[in-house]
Amino acid sequence: MNYDETLNYLYNQMPEFQRIGHLAYKPGLDNSYKLDAIFERPHTRYKTIHVGGTNGKGSTSHLITSILIQSGYKVGLYTSPHLIDFRERIRVNGEMVSKEYVIEFVEKYRAQFEPVMPSFFELTMEMAFKYFEEQEVDVAVIEVGLGGRLDSTNIISPEMCVITNIGFDHVQFLGNSLEAIAREKAGIIKPHTPVVIGEASDQNIRNVFVNKAGQEEAPIIFAEEEIIDFVSKRDEDCLHFSGGGFNNIKSQLNGLAQEKNARTVITAIKELKKIGYSITDDAVYTGFENVVRLTGLMGRWQQLSDKPRIICDTGHNSHGIKYIVEQLRNEQYDNLHIVFGMVNDKDVSSVLELVPKDAKYYFTRASIERALTPEEIAKKALVYGLRGDTYDNIKQAIDAAKQNADENDLIFIGGSSFIVADALPYFV
Repeated sequence: MNYDETLNYLYNQMPEFQRIGHLAYKPGLDNSYKLDAIFERPHTRYKTIHVGGTNGKGSTSHLITSILIQSGYKVGLYTSPHLIDFRERIRVNGEMVSKEYVIEFVEKYRAQFEPVMPSFFELTMEMAFKYFEEQEVDVAVIEVGLGGRLDSTNIISPEMCVITNIGFDHVQFLGNSLEAIAREKAGIIKPHTPVVIGEASDQNIRNVFVNKAGQEEAPIIFAEEEIIDFVSKRDEDCLHFSGGGFNNIKSQLNGLAQEKNARTVITAIKELKKIGYSITDDAVYTGFENVVRLTGLMGRWQQLSDKPRIICDTGHNSHGIKYIVEQLRNEQYDNLHIVFGMVNDKDVSSVLELVPKDAKYYFTRASIERALTPEEIAKKALVYGLRGDTYDNIKQAIDAAKQNADENDLIFIGGSSFIVADALPYFV
């Protein structure tokens, strides 16, 4: 098989949550342990850092990776979903796994893994673990896929865990209360392993983490308490922040949500230093300032074009969208155009309730089975006073927005990671 044929095999033979949603969800770790046994537990041959949470775990994973690279470590990075290329999920020092490795992995191990009937996520996770072993990484940063307790990645024994925040998402799997979701996310906390909590202002959520950490005898560090002198400001190009012994760090990621992520990352770095990692202050500064170049991160308040300005963001639930809406309020423009779509397992109403009422909408759908039709979204949007036209695909919606926008207008593309994924190839 060539690369495209290999990907088609993976997508079609392995149930993929990214495409079909709940039908691909396999609760429990049985398959992961079976696969891990086949590959002889490759993740035990290097250090790991586990990053979970509702939002911000991707940015946090990339930032920690960037800083570790700048500190001289060889770093594996496993994240999901990908936006343009499957290989974005598996990187070493920012470089994507080769197409040849993906092909060879499937051909070499197919007879062994097929009887397990793994999901797409389970298999690609194990592919990453094996690749990191063969590349002899020093440490791998592993992003949780969904939840925590029953997520496939929870078979690792990390040196540190990070939980960014708790919000409503995947409630059909994780529970319909913040406490229930927090319990699932807290499932990655391991015995005697430090855990950094990014946000936990809600006392009930805090109690969930404190109780779980207590059961595991795990040191727990709350970023909001660890760095109380945190201050930030943002210009058009980057986020500037100070705190925790650092002054005027510049981050390439300048979305409002990145202020919370930055404090979480700084706290995590401090803990890594305590357990023996050699990380200089200079590596922290350069890691933040060059995270996109060093790790290939895309889709986080990313400007795609100018005159009119076009910005995309992968925020896809109410917890993430609230930061986007606040940031849109602070932007300068004559008129706002929003290219918008969502998938069918999200709480669409909670998002539509938040997004700007004074924008012209271009309702569209991502090219995955889970996507809501433009007509479905437009109908739901009317309830919240949102009006616009419908378009069969993202290209039609973007073309219409660009045609209607003047050079001083702003076009925002979002609502779903998959809308952003479909849009990016037209700009990058």
